[in-house]
Amino acid sequence: MKTIEDFNFENKKALIRVDFNVPLDGDFTVTDTNRITAAKPTIIKVLEDGGSAVLMSHLGRPKGTANPDFSLAHIAKTVSEVIGVQVKFIADCVGEVAEKAVADLQAGEVLLLENLRFHAEETTGDSGFAAQLAKLGDIYVNDAFGTAHRAHASTTVVAQYFDENKCFGYLLAKEIEAIEKVMRTGEKPVLAILGGAKVSSKITIIENILDKVDHLIIGGGMTYTFVKAKGGQVGDSICEDDKMALALEILKQAEAKGVQVHIPVDVLAADDFSNDANTQIVDSDKIPEGWQGLDAGPKTLANFKTVILESKTILWNGPVGVFEMESFAKGTIAVGNYIDEATQNGAFSLVGGGDSVAAVKQFGFQDKVSYVSTGGGAMLESLEGKTLPGIAAIIGE
Repeated sequence: MKTIEDFNFENKKALIRVDFNVPLDGDFTVTDTNRITAAKPTIIKVLEDGGSAVLMSHLGRPKGTANPDFSLAHIAKTVSEVIGVQVKFIADCVGEVAEKAVADLQAGEVLLLENLRFHAEETTGDSGFAAQLAKLGDIYVNDAFGTAHRAHASTTVVAQYFDENKCFGYLLAKEIEAIEKVMRTGEKPVLAILGGAKVSSKITIIENILDKVDHLIIGGGMTYTFVKAKGGQVGDSICEDDKMALALEILKQAEAKGVQVHIPVDVLAADDFSNDANTQIVDSDKIPEGWQGLDAGPKTLANFKTVILESKTILWNGPVGVFEMESFAKGTIAVGNYIDEATQNGAFSLVGGGDSVAAVKQFGFQDKVSYVSTGGGAMLESLEGKTLPGIAAIIGE
């Protein structure tokens, strides 16, 4: 795996695919700089070597047209502030204007190109467009994990034009290493905590990780499909009746592979899907009609704590309750605290997937786990066992 550490960028122009698809408010001000901060070490390495950096990214979904609402001009000032270097901006990403701007770029300078998706050829993976991008750098660096699962011109096709002069940036290399630790090289026991609403959205992940883990915690809405499949009463809880046979098959496969599956034994149930609903603790298989399970119960959390603290490698993908409502966030916060304690005791912990990342940020666990993935869809496809196009393009698969 070639990383940015394998290159010296002195007098070289690095064409870096970053993921600056950041949220903007109504005044086009960046409201979350995490993705820019995450790319900073890669950019600084190039500059400190004595090279220059040409940054390319998408922003939003302008659908192949130059929509000023999605211009990267809005974020250039913030990028300058985060990186600590005055960033130049150019109002296109290919063609004569872009090529001249790159030709004029001096060592130590950074150029931000206009939104790649102003050109429809970006998302179709057009080779001619990729060839135009390739003219803008001597070495291609992919540091955009969030788009590594897309076979776009800037994430995949452009790499074909760089022979050996292509590598992963620090961020993408870290993402690959974190997933490798969970899926292949992690110290045992390995635990996967899978939450979220539906079994159907996690089937492929579950099937792929059963060969890699020793323990599997099921949480969130998925719980009730498993509980009902085993003959329990789940009241009005979310449940995929058409996936009950699959849930039983997963349990059967897990048993055959020696994987211990931990399903909630009690839950916090509510008489309405509301923060102000009446609540009661009930056994997960005895939820009364008119009530729905919205968070893990105390016995369940005690069980989860034991498993988490015994584990040496932990993947957390999905909350164990409706954490967006304060009344039903306690279970997810507790799991975060247990993972924090396990991490302090030497475990490796990886958080990935939209809702669990949102929960980690909301409750301040970012610095209490080993790694928080920056890519939702890319992370999930990695866990499903897929080789991502953006990664394959660098390693030559």
